[in-house]
Amino acid sequence: MTLAIRKGKIRMDTKTIGGLKIKIYQPQSHYRMPFTYQRRHTYPLPPYSTVLGLIANILGIRNLPDQEEPCIKENCNCSYHKLKQIKMSICGKFQAKSTEYIWLRNLSKNAHIGRFGSIENRFVAGHIEHIGGQSLCLIDILNDVQILIYLYHHDYTFLDEIKQKFENPANRYSPLHLGRAEDWIVIKELEDIELEVHETNGNYGYFFWIPERIFNIGCKFEFDKINGLIYNLTTFYKIKDGVRNFDYIKTKLNDGNLGDISTYFDTKEKIPIFFADLKEG
Repeated sequence: MTLAIRKGKIRMDTKTIGGLKIKIYQPQSHYRMPFTYQRRHTYPLPPYSTVLGLIANILGIRNLPDQEEPCIKENCNCSYHKLKQIKMSICGKFQAKSTEYIWLRNLSKNAHIGRFGSIENRFVAGHIEHIGGQSLCLIDILNDVQILIYLYHHDYTFLDEIKQKFENPANRYSPLHLGRAEDWIVIKELEDIELEVHETNGNYGYFFWIPERIFNIGCKFEFDKINGLIYNLTTFYKIKDGVRNFDYIKTKLNDGNLGDISTYFDTKEKIPIFFADLKEG
């Protein structure tokens, strides 16, 4: 690997870029679409905020009480401010989708009366139960999931830090997961990689997030001409009055059918790469 690639630099003469590839396997996963409740739908890929949460986890970046962000200093060189400058590409595929049926506890007064008949009663069929009622919830689950995450940063040492933390996640504050807390991950590959600019044409067999605000130096790319469903995906957030207020990036979900565009390309996996510029400026 050349020095230029190792340091995450772009070689404009050969149109190559260095980055970090993370290949993840999950037996099951659920990347919840916001505002879905009784039937909880899943994206086929984790949104950017979910992957950012994974990286923040392994770096030990935590929210602090009564503070909007983990670090609010100006011109700071901490891991959090470096993370806010990350460029990220996400693609993946899964073998099948299933639906789980679960019961959620409903603690409303009407739900309790509907199950027990009165406020004072807690017996059903001769057995005492928890207060409240139950609500049926359906959760869509992806099975045999493979996710590919590509990261670029102008500071090559930060990518090295991320790689080392994945290899030895000593400062993580929860088990490594992607999606729900129970959706644990298996790291299949973790490597520095060289990406070249290629012309793409064909069906690549993966789902892709293709962002409107793209980091795409040396490539030819028109967002409006890409096929896909449009989503506003969450990225970073600030906590205000105890509520997460997210930033969003306009993105298309593409099913792998791409043609007549020029973008970065992983020649080993034989797939195109679309780096999202998550933070304006």
